[in-house]
Amino acid sequence: MEHRRESTARLFAELEGATEGEARAIRDQIVQINMGVASDCARRYRGRGVATEDLDQVAYLGLVKAVQAFDADRGYDFLSFAVPTIRGEVRRHFRDLGWALRPPRSIQELQSRILAAESDLTQELGRSPRPSDLAKHLGVDLEQVLDALGASGCFAPASLDVPALEGDDSLGERIGAEDPAFATAEARVTLDAVLRGLTPRERRILELRFFGNRTQAEIGADIGVTQMQVSRLLNRILARLRERLLADAEQVSSDRATSAAS
Repeated sequence: MEHRRESTARLFAELEGATEGEARAIRDQIVQINMGVASDCARRYRGRGVATEDLDQVAYLGLVKAVQAFDADRGYDFLSFAVPTIRGEVRRHFRDLGWALRPPRSIQELQSRILAAESDLTQELGRSPRPSDLAKHLGVDLEQVLDALGASGCFAPASLDVPALEGDDSLGERIGAEDPAFATAEARVTLDAVLRGLTPRERRILELRFFGNRTQAEIGADIGVTQMQVSRLLNRILARLRERLLADAEQVSSDRATSAAS
């Protein structure tokens, strides 16, 4: 690494006073010496849905741009300028071509401004800019910068089939689904109030008939009456429940009409 750093600094020094052809050859040498750095920058973005070869090519493009834009007279190390430039080029590639889930346009536009500002701020500060530095430079809130920087996860969302962090369940199995009892929730709440008006014996009859699937003869044997008596009891209970439900429904309708009128 030290050899590469020294060679790069020497080549940039040779650019001063070089002819156009000589400068082009010197820059080509600088690019060749630092291609390993570009590959290292691209490596952290692998596995996000973009081919490795494409990532390397984009990183090399960023390296070329860094070589062309670097101002050695400022006295900063080339890599402190090149690395953010290369990463910015790779992120720009993802922004333009790699979205799996597009964030709001304002976030995308702010990302573009951040990418453009990172290289200049790096050379000006002599280090990678912090989110607070970017926010101050761009004249935006820190939260907006953090949102834009955090949107990189939109490039390749996690598969729903991958295991969750805890246990053997997949992420997809932990996503909530519609509760099958939701559609009957209102009816159950209404019936609960109605059933409270029944005696324990009457609730026992309904439980055996509609939840235990017992015949009238079996219910009669359980509560000590005949099958005919069970039939009459069931008819009477159900008639009372229907009357109570109708009365409650009319009351709800009346209350809603009164509320709307007021």
